[in-house]
Amino acid sequence: MIARLPAIVAVLFAFFAPAVAQDKDRPAEQVDAAQTLSAVVRVRAKIVPTARSAETLGMQREGSGVLVRDGYVATIGYLVIESESIEVTAADGRSVPAALAAYDHASGFGLLKLLAPISGRPLPLGDSSALVEREPALVATSGGEGVNLVQVVSRRPFSGGWEYMLEAAIFTYPPVMNWSGASLISAKGELLGLGSLIVADAAGTGTQMPGNMFVPAELLKSILEDLIAGGRAAGPARPWLGVNSEEMRGRLFVTRVSPGGPADKAGLKSGDILIGVGSDEVSSLADFYRKVWARGAAGVDVPLRVLQGVQLKELTVRSIDRVEYFRGKPSY
Repeated sequence: MIARLPAIVAVLFAFFAPAVAQDKDRPAEQVDAAQTLSAVVRVRAKIVPTARSAETLGMQREGSGVLVRDGYVATIGYLVIESESIEVTAADGRSVPAALAAYDHASGFGLLKLLAPISGRPLPLGDSSALVEREPALVATSGGEGVNLVQVVSRRPFSGGWEYMLEAAIFTYPPVMNWSGASLISAKGELLGLGSLIVADAAGTGTQMPGNMFVPAELLKSILEDLIAGGRAAGPARPWLGVNSEEMRGRLFVTRVSPGGPADKAGLKSGDILIGVGSDEVSSLADFYRKVWARGAAGVDVPLRVLQGVQLKELTVRSIDRVEYFRGKPSY
């Protein structure tokens, strides 16, 4: 991989130079393209045979990650959840084992602890909250093997059907195919976000512009020390029900219920329509999540009103901390 770096470095320097020239207080030598790329690594995970996520995410997963501290790699969490073993490959081609040190379900970040040292300089976390539309950035994957120039096309809330929501996700264009855990890097050589998804409407709902969704690094910056110290973000965990849902025609349809999860135990079924949380009606994913999370911390009872066929039913779901549902060998 090192042999491929010169051409990549040339591209990066050409990209970084204008931004560096505008920042008189930042010497040009501080933005070193080769050192920046050295932080980007490949992540491979083998999943435990009994993994609950195997059906949707598979048993062998591969993507990217980035050194954010000496001995620690940040990646997108779905690559490593319920992992039996993890291998990290540095830009120089050397592979070492790693352990899952933390998984933050609220943001979607996973943190790996390297079990042996690797080459590479940790990438500083940038101010992703300052990102604006039309701002250029770089996407780097798998130890610097892939580098792509992209543009931020929108900053907006994102609601995923798996009880997941970001208030200000980063959407970029053109799409990058190896998006899982890819690093979004600023002109100053700072981490702005980690790749999570490919989407069809990067520029906004109803648009026809494929692109990628990145989880902002700002969310990692606020919890990184907690993840390293204790394996999780400080504070109470959000209540988790174990339900996947989708917005269609102003209704929330249940598309999947996690087997053995809280919603499954309460009697919720695929095909049901979510009508309300308690006495409050819901018609969007964001509205549903906010009302569930407002009930309290994990363990709280969540009353749901659902339409099963032609019957309106009231179900009480005893929520849990999402981490309790998944299996694996985390070190935390």
